[in-house]
Amino acid sequence: MAAGFQLPGSEETIHLQQQVVRLQALLEASRQVHSTIHENDVLEQVLRILVRELEMAGAAFPASDLIYGADPAAQATPPQVWPLEDRDGKPMAELHVATPEGRELTLYESDFIDGLALQAAVALENARSHKRNLEFARVQQDLDAARGIQRSLLPQRLPSIDGYSLALRSDACYEVGGDYLDIVELPDGSLIFAVADVAGKGLASAITSMGFRSAFRAMALSGLALDELACSMNQHHWAEGEEVRRRYVTAIFLRLHPATGELEVVNCGHNPGFLALPGGPVHELKAVGTPLGLLPGMDYSIERTVFPVGARLLFYTDGLTEVFQGDEEFGAERLMHAFFNCPAQKADAILNALWEAVLAFSAGGPQGDDMTALVLCRTTAQRETPA
Repeated sequence: MAAGFQLPGSEETIHLQQQVVRLQALLEASRQVHSTIHENDVLEQVLRILVRELEMAGAAFPASDLIYGADPAAQATPPQVWPLEDRDGKPMAELHVATPEGRELTLYESDFIDGLALQAAVALENARSHKRNLEFARVQQDLDAARGIQRSLLPQRLPSIDGYSLALRSDACYEVGGDYLDIVELPDGSLIFAVADVAGKGLASAITSMGFRSAFRAMALSGLALDELACSMNQHHWAEGEEVRRRYVTAIFLRLHPATGELEVVNCGHNPGFLALPGGPVHELKAVGTPLGLLPGMDYSIERTVFPVGARLLFYTDGLTEVFQGDEEFGAERLMHAFFNCPAQKADAILNALWEAVLAFSAGGPQGDDMTALVLCRTTAQRETPA
């Protein structure tokens, strides 16, 4: 064969073989880039491939402070730049490459880096999505634990009160919420009930409600009169600082003397409580002062009334009234009507009927706020204790 003689089609064969080699090299580089789910590892793999395998002088992702080989920014020739963009075309990172001795890239090198940058962008977006998913799962796990803790702090055992029927229910809008409900039994046989609503929803309100719970229980057990308890709770919440004051608390407190059927109520900027006496209309137990923590130095007064056999009482948060059907609100009037006209005599059946009425009105719409309620009924007179 004479020197320089080539078989027909040999140039095409050599060119095809080069393309195969390029493709194999790019596929191997892509495999390495996609072999990790950590953002920095993806970027470091790209830099390593460029310097060690493509034999570039240096490469860097300046925004991430990652450099491999010579720093492209320190070279005499300006680096060549490849943007890494997500699926929506938003920039995620910039790849800077320094060529050996500042020379121009060959067509093969340029094509290779184009393909590598494209694969790196996909891998980087996947890594960031994975990180977000992990963070979401961790937050969800924490919220589930917080929900369990908050549920465990609700009264787990209702007191058995001779001659009375009692029921309560609390459904958070999110994993945790700012509604609070509690019962404290006192040494003299009376009981203090609290239904409260921290301004806002979600985790911040839930944390505030836990602080409120600790203060309420300590003050209730100290023997303070109900109006003094409200004043002390207001000052305590105000003193907690500016961030806590933003999450002021509406609350309604009730002290029941079971033997005499006497009720004492203090409403601190809360929704009116409903008291239905036998044979009479519903009496509203309205607010006698501002929400707790809103203003310092507030005074609150006690409303006293009797609770005869056949009477029923409802305390609730505004999650039950602020339920919508289109633009129409369920409202306090509908709740009062449903409560007054419910034929059930036991507290749990009344509470279930109210929930059904609210849910039926919303026609399966999403819950927009925490929903909490307490129902107390007097069924019979207490038996006298033998002397």
